[in-house]
Amino acid sequence: MANQYRVCIVGCGRMGGTIDEEVKDSKYGALPYSHAAGYTACERTTIIAAADVVEEKAKYVCSKWNIPKMYTDYREMIEKEKPDIVSVATRPGNHAEITIFAVEHGVKGVYCDKPLCASMEEADAMYEVCEQYGVKFNLGTQRRFTPGYLRMREIVESGEIGERRSIIAYSGGSALWGYTHAADMLLFLASDSEVEYVQGNVAVDDADFEDNRTESDPNIIMGYIRFKNGAHGISIPGSAYEFEVNCSDGIVRSLNNGSGFQLRKRQGQWNEILAADFPLFERKSGTVGCIEDIVEALDTGRETKGNIRLARISTEITFGIVDSQRQKGARIYMPMENRSLYLGRW
Repeated sequence: MANQYRVCIVGCGRMGGTIDEEVKDSKYGALPYSHAAGYTACERTTIIAAADVVEEKAKYVCSKWNIPKMYTDYREMIEKEKPDIVSVATRPGNHAEITIFAVEHGVKGVYCDKPLCASMEEADAMYEVCEQYGVKFNLGTQRRFTPGYLRMREIVESGEIGERRSIIAYSGGSALWGYTHAADMLLFLASDSEVEYVQGNVAVDDADFEDNRTESDPNIIMGYIRFKNGAHGISIPGSAYEFEVNCSDGIVRSLNNGSGFQLRKRQGQWNEILAADFPLFERKSGTVGCIEDIVEALDTGRETKGNIRLARISTEITFGIVDSQRQKGARIYMPMENRSLYLGRW
């Protein structure tokens, strides 16, 4: 019989266990969304406890998802329950602290909600501890675990539409809370390439950089990423989280936050770029896909698909674009030097 993995959730707010109530009638993606709902839907995982510093939130989520034990101190929970997997569903300011504590106390897997953390110093510490202990890690940038976006990447990597040239994210939003998704999808659609440098434009008062710590999570207006595999990543303001890969012989694009996908490729008498059928795919929850990926990685020993190395790269893209604004639009080469830059008040 296959192993059953025991799970503890840290953070019983929106992503921890209640967002499903908000989006149950949404046409985007597929339920479940929250950590608790995802583990409940996965046959290989059992939630044994949940913790939140706000006792009422912990009580509500434990009741809603039939979680047997409730804590207000995540450290006590991890020490007593000794879970296989810990979910980190708090605000980003303590993601590093919780992850490091969990890893050093024997967990085998970590599912950390986005954004990864609030500085590259924190990202480095998370990376180092996960690598040291061989922990299977996934960041909650769920699009990379959903079938439609996986089909996009397969089309590009197959060579069906020629040589990849540029990847465009039609998005914006705050650096950590919103742009995290754009950075990860640009990375994903660039086949998870290493990054050479980034540049960007960010809506932040230059005076806010005086202490190397912004008072807000600033909006990213535009960004450019030069990937080492030659791909150009571009993000511009958009309205519906759409992503496009332009290749020498065609274009593939996600529409309206993943509610549809479009393929165009060179064909016909005049060798034009014309509409083609996008491959069929199953609609499936990215949350469940993320959890199942951790389970399979634990079963087989392989790496996860949203692992700590990739999470650190996409996080560094975001911080690098903000640091480019701090340096008046300069290219920020990777690894970026300013690893103590801290975004937001968490």
